[in-house]
Amino acid sequence: MSTAIAPADVPESAPTPQRPRGARRLLRPGAAVLSGVLLFLSFPPRPLWWLALPAFALLGWTLRGRRLRAGFGLGYLAGLGFLLPLLMWTGEEVGPVPWLALAAVEALFVAAVGLGIAAVSRLPAWPLFAAAVWILGEAARARVPFGGFPWGKIAFGQADGVFLPLAAVGGTPVLGYAVALCGFGLYELVCRLRARRTAGGAPPAARGPLLAAALAVLVPVAGALAALPLVSDAAEDGTATVAAVQGNVPRLGLDFNAQRRAVLDNHANRTRELAAAVKAGREPQPDFVLWPENSSDIDPYANPDAYEVIDEAVREVDAPTVIGSVIAPETGKLRNTLIEWDPKKGPVAEYDKRHVQPFGEYIPMRSFVRLFNSDVDRVRRDFGPGNKVGVFDLAGTKVGLATCYEAAFDWAVRDTVTHGAQLITVPSNNATFGRSEMTYQQLAMSRVRAVEHSRAVVVPVTSGVSAIIRPDGRIVAETKLFTPDVLVEKVPLRSSLTPATRMGPLPEALLVALAVAGLGWSAARSVRARKARTA
Repeated sequence: MSTAIAPADVPESAPTPQRPRGARRLLRPGAAVLSGVLLFLSFPPRPLWWLALPAFALLGWTLRGRRLRAGFGLGYLAGLGFLLPLLMWTGEEVGPVPWLALAAVEALFVAAVGLGIAAVSRLPAWPLFAAAVWILGEAARARVPFGGFPWGKIAFGQADGVFLPLAAVGGTPVLGYAVALCGFGLYELVCRLRARRTAGGAPPAARGPLLAAALAVLVPVAGALAALPLVSDAAEDGTATVAAVQGNVPRLGLDFNAQRRAVLDNHANRTRELAAAVKAGREPQPDFVLWPENSSDIDPYANPDAYEVIDEAVREVDAPTVIGSVIAPETGKLRNTLIEWDPKKGPVAEYDKRHVQPFGEYIPMRSFVRLFNSDVDRVRRDFGPGNKVGVFDLAGTKVGLATCYEAAFDWAVRDTVTHGAQLITVPSNNATFGRSEMTYQQLAMSRVRAVEHSRAVVVPVTSGVSAIIRPDGRIVAETKLFTPDVLVEKVPLRSSLTPATRMGPLPEALLVALAVAGLGWSAARSVRARKARTA
């Protein structure tokens, strides 16, 4: 099957337009970069989710029928066009070298995807396989190196899109697959329709591919509409009144870590103000209160004054409170810990962040990385990972805990729900990244997680944007950046499991198998073709 239709678009009697040779060489590389830029523009804070469709359509045009080496190069250009602007926040306070290095490495995964798409693009119904190859690339990027970096999954740009209900069907892999399939199908459909118009109608042999292209566009949309009943906002286990505290930081950047006491005091003061508002009848009494990650970088176990500040604030608000703290044992690694603080008993439970951030919370290959950027020494003592699923019982509500960076990983959020969480919280600290787009990108992840697992999600952040999200992905309350604030909302509690939660990694495994099958089929066809030529 072929969709090389350019010659058919020009009548035989008309001369074929000739582009300058240099322009022809730059056309596909330019289109590859543009496809990546369109993918970036489809991500928050812009509500332009639909740009992902022309992005994949353009990528399909760029890679369709290309040689494998060209597919790799064009894929790399698309990856740079996408990831360079998307990850710009990683250099906010440490300069461009870490940002450029991260984007360059992560773009290699997109380059490999480009090679794979070029390979399967010669198969019948190729959009099915091409979209699966994209998910294969995302699956690899989410796991290696250093535990993976899933930032930029296509699903995370779809929090406002029509495909969002598919997150409840099969999680981020199914949601991302639907978007990629629709985009590739859109390109194939346009090609088929143009070929039909040029030929003056569709011969019987061409009707099947035309129908397949149309289905590649229509089935994902129809699937999203069919999945709408899975997106529910109804309370199954009653409701809980939750408060999210955003204390703010003294100033932007990494230097806020040198002012740890000011950050702690900010969150304690906001909590005491909430307690006063409750006593005055201006706010309802919260069932529990959530502070962000790093709201107390001072270890309260080792510093009695920090312990007293926290304990006093929690006793005043008279509600169980989750405190984000850094625990510094005398020996061994630091722990990024969430502490359940009871107003009468003090600390009663802990959750240690399980997926600590490489080059942020710990430095792999420190001596080697130091050759390129001395900022690695700002992380003087590495953090170590925890090994227990985080679910706190807060006044009778099972609250699942995913600390900041963990929200990007499918497993880190899902297993809190399978362990009984009726609500999810994602305490975060985005102050290091200033006013960049990072906080909006991360907030979109939490919105997708809300629909994926049909749970309300509360996002308390040190400096913004803090938010309370309903199980249908709607934000019902949010703060501004670098503004002290407290959000108080009644949210539904739910215990039923979506198909995505029940199946876990199975949909991703099936899509990876589809990609591998397509690549194997393509390789077998190439071998047969070579044998036929040499026979």
